[in-house]
This record gives sequence, structure tokens and C-alpha cells, in this order.
Amino acid sequence: MSQNSEKKEYVTYGRAQNCDCGCGCALSENAVKITGCRFALSIMDDRYISIILGALEKTKTDKIWQETGRLSTVYRGKQCHVEDAVKACFVNAFTEGVHMTMEMTFSRGCPGDVEADVYMAEDDVLQNESQIKDIHFPVNCKIALYPMGVTNYMEHIAKVVNHAIDLGIYDKSTHYCTLLKGDVHELFSYFDYVNTYCSENLSHYVFEVTLSVNSPTAE
Repeated sequence: MSQNSEKKEYVTYGRAQNCDCGCGCALSENAVKITGCRFALSIMDDRYISIILGALEKTKTDKIWQETGRLSTVYRGKQCHVEDAVKACFVNAFTEGVHMTMEMTFSRGCPGDVEADVYMAEDDVLQNESQIKDIHFPVNCKIALYPMGVTNYMEHIAKVVNHAIDLGIYDKSTHYCTLLKGDVHELFSYFDYVNTYCSENLSHYVFEVTLSVNSPTAE
């Protein structure tokens, strides 16, 4: 008998009553309300450990669910608090002259995304913005929006890209992504627009963002 003939437990993503993601969650009315962001900071400096851990520690996260693993960190909860915390973590990690990137995946609408949905009851008072609002620095960025389960997905993508053009943060469109550049606060304000637009017009979406500061690459 083959050693590989034992029965394997395959995942079945997308079932209505349970997402089978391994977190033990099940469908509830909050499934479409929770905003999540999985992100990873990359610091091109010998001090990367202290910079990353310092940024995470300095960021206030009392109003969101969080989990940090070997590869990335997840923030989940109300959109305003998830965005506030991710922004604060990026700003807190910024170090003059140090090349840094942050990879972010925003998502909303997964039918199984309800673990710790108690955080949806939090008020809307931001915890971090007052401490970082006066810190400014230029950021290069690339974005890619993935509307899920709709045939007119390109219309939604065009809508958010055109808004970037209106704001003056659009750089150019290229293969598989759109490039932006602007002040850190301008970009995160735009991310809030995208998440809000998608939550109002799509049942499920994924929004990929890469931020870069102090890059030695000219182009």
C-alpha cells in the first residue's frame, strides 16, 4: 500500500456556513462588516528587529483584534481603527535615511471573518492619529484592487484609480498594479476612500498595497 494513500483533509473555502479557514469561525451578521489588514514591515537596516518591534509596541491596538506571527501581523475590527493602527505602525517605524517597505492586504466581506467580532462595538475615536498627525514624509506606493464575485470588476478598479488622479497622487499605471506617490497622510486618506468605496459597493474585495520610503532606487 502506498505511503501517500492515507485520507487527506482538504479545505473547502467559500461554504456559506463556515469558511473552513482553521480559525473556528462561522457565519454571522458581522462577517461583512469586519475590515482586516495583514501586513509585513521590511527594514533594510541592521536595526530591523528593534525598529519593527518598537513600532508594533508603540502602536495602540486596544480597539482591534491583532495577531503577530513569523511572517506578518494581522489587525481586524472596525475599518477606522484598523486603518489608524496600520498607519501608526508604518509611521512609528519610519526612520530617517532607512529604506523601509510595508506590504499590506486589506480585505472585507469574507463570510467566515467573524472571530472576535466584539471589536465591532468600539466607538469611532481614533487611538493613534493625534500622535502621528504632524509627522510627514514622502512615500512611493503601488496598489492593486481585486473586487470579488462581480463581472464589472474593471469599473470598480477604474473608479478608485480615477480618484487617485483627481487627488494628484497618481503616478502611472503599469503591469498588474497602479503606482502612486505622495505624503504618508495623503496616501492613507486615499486607502480609507478605497476601503469605504469597496465596502459600500462590493460584498467582498481584496486591496493590495505596497509602501516604500527612502529607496535607493531612483525609478
